[in-house]
Amino acid sequence: MSIAGVSANRLELLQIADAVAREKSIDRKIVIQAMENAIQKAAKSRYGAENDIRCEIDPKTGETRLTRVLAVVENVENESTEILLADAQRRNPEAKVGDLIAENLPPLEFGRVAAQNAKQVIVQQVREAERDRQFSEYKDRVGEIINGTVKRAEYGNVIVDLGRAEGIIRRDEMIPRETPKYGDRIRAYIYDVRREQRGPQIFLSRARPEFMGKLFAQEVPEIYDGVVEIKSVARDPGSRAKIAVISKDSSIDPVGACVGMRGARVQAVVNELQGEKVDIIQWSQDAATFIVNALAPAEVSKVVLDEDSARIEVVVPETQLSLAIGRRGQNVRLASQLTGWDIDILTEAEESERREKERVERSAAFMQALDVDEFIASLLVAEGFATVEEVAYVDLSEIAHIEGFTEETANEIQTRAREFLEKQEAERDARRRELGVSDDLIRVAGVTTAMLVAFGEHGIKSLEDLADCATDDLIGWTERRKEKDSEPVRHKGVLEGFEIGRKEAEDMILSARVLAGWITEEDIAGPAEETADEEAQPEGEADNAPSEA
Repeated sequence: MSIAGVSANRLELLQIADAVAREKSIDRKIVIQAMENAIQKAAKSRYGAENDIRCEIDPKTGETRLTRVLAVVENVENESTEILLADAQRRNPEAKVGDLIAENLPPLEFGRVAAQNAKQVIVQQVREAERDRQFSEYKDRVGEIINGTVKRAEYGNVIVDLGRAEGIIRRDEMIPRETPKYGDRIRAYIYDVRREQRGPQIFLSRARPEFMGKLFAQEVPEIYDGVVEIKSVARDPGSRAKIAVISKDSSIDPVGACVGMRGARVQAVVNELQGEKVDIIQWSQDAATFIVNALAPAEVSKVVLDEDSARIEVVVPETQLSLAIGRRGQNVRLASQLTGWDIDILTEAEESERREKERVERSAAFMQALDVDEFIASLLVAEGFATVEEVAYVDLSEIAHIEGFTEETANEIQTRAREFLEKQEAERDARRRELGVSDDLIRVAGVTTAMLVAFGEHGIKSLEDLADCATDDLIGWTERRKEKDSEPVRHKGVLEGFEIGRKEAEDMILSARVLAGWITEEDIAGPAEETADEEAQPEGEADNAPSEA
């Protein structure tokens, strides 16, 4: 194939460019530019790579123009790319130093090797343009549901033809026991799009909670219109799921809207999820009410919240225990994921037994600390006193008003409580010094002597040691494993049992970092002010923020 041949059939050249652009869904200009680069590369092979050779193809006529570009200079150092000012002015009287002079080159004959190289250049650039187009098209569609056709299955992973691209559903993102076959129509959720060496990778999922949330948005017009909002979703793919919804219009029942007439709407979602059972729950701002709803269909007798550690104890009748826990702990596990709380299930008998055990333990502690008999200790527990600190620093009248107590008795009990705490504080301080804990740690806001002992026992002996800690190191963390039937594993922190929350632990660490000179008070105040500004944004902006299903 020769360049003369190409020039002789300019219309065919443009027709090829148009056909490739349509087939690959890319801009026609990119294809023409690829052709120009291919011809330019072949020309450099013919005339020498040291020359600055350029090729232009007229997008209207298809005419190909090959030129060598020379820079106008006063002293020529490279004859292949430069020309003297005097020589340039003979060609163009208006030429001056710094201008570029284009010198037309004769038509070029393409040999077999040159034609093959040109073809490779065009194919490579067209492929790169196609990949860029695919990435640009799908990178903004993360979070959408997309329809496709099963193309093939590889080692449990399913390759889906999306029309102008391919997506992959990994084995762990498929619904268990689901076996799509070649040619099956399939719907999936786009959760990630990455630009990789072999082209954009579109990752799809049918097992993620977001997939079910988007399916409900497609089936329920009230969710699509924003009248009903999905607050959270928890799934055990292929088995059971829970979804919490709330209505912004008091006249619309959010649960009824999701169920639909005779269950038509929820049944459409269930069919897509291969028969996965779905519990639709009304979301409540009150955590206790929401958790009771989430444990449905089990009936709950009582709930006890611990907001600092985000844990809740749920008391159920003996007959409801298995229903509340569910098969292999499924019901309580999904309820925990849905609400974001760690849920402990107790029967009424277990709760009563635990309360009695706590009463005995508190009574024994009062008897030992205050040197009183069991009767007085039991009276203090019955009045709601839980610790010696409460007895020592409460208003004296609250102890004196206990039936059978006089003011002298109350004063004596409180005096003993304070003496016990002072003795205990001295013993802890001695233990802290024995462990080698620095006096500087006493300056950290919120740290007590008992905490200093705990720090020393865990190797935290200086401000730098505490400043280097993470919040989870102090309060512990709960590890939720991916295995469907595994129970969460609790990792204890240094201050386990001190009943401090995440905020208090963060403040301790930040205070230590300030005292150690790692950061300043202004560094802490800056992010706090930005957070306050975000929280104070106009309601309209907040309403327009995307909500996560």
